[in-house]
Amino acid sequence: MFPILGILAVFQFIAIAGQALFLATAITKLWQGPLFSHTIPWVLGFFACFLSREIINFGRSKALDKLAYQLATKLRGDMLDKFFRLGPVAIANLGSGSAATPVITGIDQVENYIKLVLSKVLNMMIIPMLILIPVYFLDWQSGIVLTLTFPFAIIFMILLGYAAQGRAERQYKTFQYLSNHFLDSLRGISTLKYFGLSKDYSNSIYKTSEDFRKETMGALRIAMLSTFALDFFASLSVAVVALFLGLRLMSGDILLFPALAALILAPEYFLPLRDFASDYHATLNGKNALAAVNEVLSTEENTLSVLTEKVTWSANSQLQLTELGKIYDTGRGISNVILSVNGFKKIAIVGNSGSGKSTLLSMLAGFLKPTAGEIKLNEQSLTSLTDENYRQSVQFIPQKTYIFAGTFRENLAFYEPDSTDDEIKAAAKLAGLESLIDEIGLDGQIGASGRTISGGQAQRVALARAFLSHTRNILFLDEPTAHLDIETELEIKANILPLLENKLVFIATHRLHWLSSMDLVIVLNEGQVAGIGTPEQLLSENTYYQKLLSQMRGVDDDKNLLDNETSESVKDQEEKESERSNFSSVNDKSTDSSVSQARQIMGVRNNEIKKYFVR
Repeated sequence: MFPILGILAVFQFIAIAGQALFLATAITKLWQGPLFSHTIPWVLGFFACFLSREIINFGRSKALDKLAYQLATKLRGDMLDKFFRLGPVAIANLGSGSAATPVITGIDQVENYIKLVLSKVLNMMIIPMLILIPVYFLDWQSGIVLTLTFPFAIIFMILLGYAAQGRAERQYKTFQYLSNHFLDSLRGISTLKYFGLSKDYSNSIYKTSEDFRKETMGALRIAMLSTFALDFFASLSVAVVALFLGLRLMSGDILLFPALAALILAPEYFLPLRDFASDYHATLNGKNALAAVNEVLSTEENTLSVLTEKVTWSANSQLQLTELGKIYDTGRGISNVILSVNGFKKIAIVGNSGSGKSTLLSMLAGFLKPTAGEIKLNEQSLTSLTDENYRQSVQFIPQKTYIFAGTFRENLAFYEPDSTDDEIKAAAKLAGLESLIDEIGLDGQIGASGRTISGGQAQRVALARAFLSHTRNILFLDEPTAHLDIETELEIKANILPLLENKLVFIATHRLHWLSSMDLVIVLNEGQVAGIGTPEQLLSENTYYQKLLSQMRGVDDDKNLLDNETSESVKDQEEKESERSNFSSVNDKSTDSSVSQARQIMGVRNNEIKKYFVR
């Protein structure tokens, strides 16, 4: 595109020079006193050059519009692809607002930046230099004045431009912070309202928006000052040229035609610089957005392309972790994970908040690259599981399921888009979504601009996606029933347990009723593995596991309750209704005290959470 823009700039100079010469000739002939009809060819020449100039500007704008649209579309696609390759951990570190801002508004600003700046840069480089040629032929003294004044205008534009750029960068960073802050506040508004802090938190949003307003006004002040200074120097230079030309005309040292042509060309000499300066300030946000986009696109992905095909887990498959660890810049993380898994297994990951459960789960799911350790998958050594073929082999159910803007069918068939309606309905029934499908239908719109669904329904959608997939048999669940009430959770659990058969399953959970169904339990404590074994082994041998169970349950008689839950789980798999009755009859003598102690624990946790939000 640059050679084309350069050629168009040369043609534009020819049109500008033609305008000036034709107009100066027509005015000179009229001044000399002949009939107006004698000047018509020169007037027509002026209008032809004027029309040519407008056609060149129109064609250049259309070409730049097309180019900017194509580049913006490509950038937006590259950004989304990059986000998918980076995974949810990288997006969480970047911030949802900072990730969404460049894709939605930032690339629109980049498109505007490309349309305006590219042509203005080349015009500023080419047209003034070419205009000096006829000016020197017409009047070399005016050419010297223009040559000497142009660098001064450039110097002041650079100085004020740096100040404006610094302001604009601060404004854009404030805008990103505001986007993050507002989006996080919007997502957590229900929690804030629950604790009665929504009105207090609005003051924080007001302060952030005020910071953004002040930065915006500061950038506008610098931009207006820069434009004023440039206009002042340009006008002053043209005025100096006009003054000297007038004095020399009065003294008879110069003829009317060259003086008039040089005077007409003088404003055109500074026009590309003024156009660039005005659009420079108008597109600074686009420049900063482009820098933010390039920063994301240049982020190291840490992805591998070692596996030649997707992984289908079988009874003979093997996964070995040797001193696996991930330590963040803050010093927190997880280290020295040693684990060997053969065949189909159901593995629970338990521990207090901040112990490293999500970090370990993200490494195993291929979203996070370890900082230490080795991984061996089916006798193949890997530095991480961030391999695209591996990612295409797993299912991941996060704590907060994302609902895409689309139909109910598209959301449910996320892993298996070619599924039939009967298969989708069967999976939705297992996840407890049958009534919702009857209400809105598979073609009903959900997500953005569609039907709003609750957190529990969203979690069921994630479960239905897993129920529907038949090709991915490596499953990761991060608190899969965290947003469900206990009765619904037990109902969904009865449907989930058959799903876990003939799969490799990792589940991070705080719910103890899952443990009795697990083959192995990994116990984490402050980023360290505190124990690995069956629930029964850990309960009899691991003191930290016993303490953790006590904290999570809120009662002392852990072993009796675990034994009861183990027997209930067996009955659950045989008959769904017997699970519900067995669950309600576990430890009847201690039920009331357990509920009372649970309420006390929830009261303490609510107070802690409220203090956290206040802080």
